[in-house]
Amino acid sequence: MIRAILTDIEGTTSSLSFVKEVLFPYSREHMSQFIAEHAAEPEVARELEEVSRLAGRALSIPEAIHQLIEWIDQDRKATPLKALQGMIWASGYQNGDFHGHIYEDAVRKLRAWKAEGLFLHVFSSGSVPAQKLLFAHTEYGDLTPLFSCYFDTRMGPKQESASYTAIARQIGVPGENILFLSDIDGELDAAQQAGLKTVKLQREGELLSKNPHVTVQNFDEISA
Repeated sequence: MIRAILTDIEGTTSSLSFVKEVLFPYSREHMSQFIAEHAAEPEVARELEEVSRLAGRALSIPEAIHQLIEWIDQDRKATPLKALQGMIWASGYQNGDFHGHIYEDAVRKLRAWKAEGLFLHVFSSGSVPAQKLLFAHTEYGDLTPLFSCYFDTRMGPKQESASYTAIARQIGVPGENILFLSDIDGELDAAQQAGLKTVKLQREGELLSKNPHVTVQNFDEISA
């Protein structure tokens, strides 16, 4: 019996194009100015130290900015990059530069599951603050009250089973009672190895007849 839903964001609840065509370019365009203006603030300084640690040497501010932009271009899932992007996106949301994209079917089904008493959680490579910003600033209003917990790569890589074991332990629900939703096979494989139930979202193209995961085109086709 499913007691909790754990959902990915990009390609699952939200359009990949929104992230690739809106959020990433926005953070790339504003990264230099943001770091220059906020580098001395403790929260930003902490993430810059982590950038240096991942780079393997102490980086100057210009070098750190160059490294961060390079990671954006590589679509690197680096935790300090995701944290700093979240800070930059916060300004964008607050200024009304864009709204968080959520598929209408996802909104409707998430609300229905919440009303049925299921616990809803998010696991994304984007930082927890960035996740909350996206769900707080949608055309459907603030959706953050729907979710009990948010998880990012601080729980571990999304394609490693240990990350899902840790999440199940933290939310206090056995893996067999958690349904994980994603559009990425590697993430679904890792969740399945940890004992979670899985459903793959494939919003475009013809569904493959053979797939180790139940595959659907939208949230309306998911039975929890």
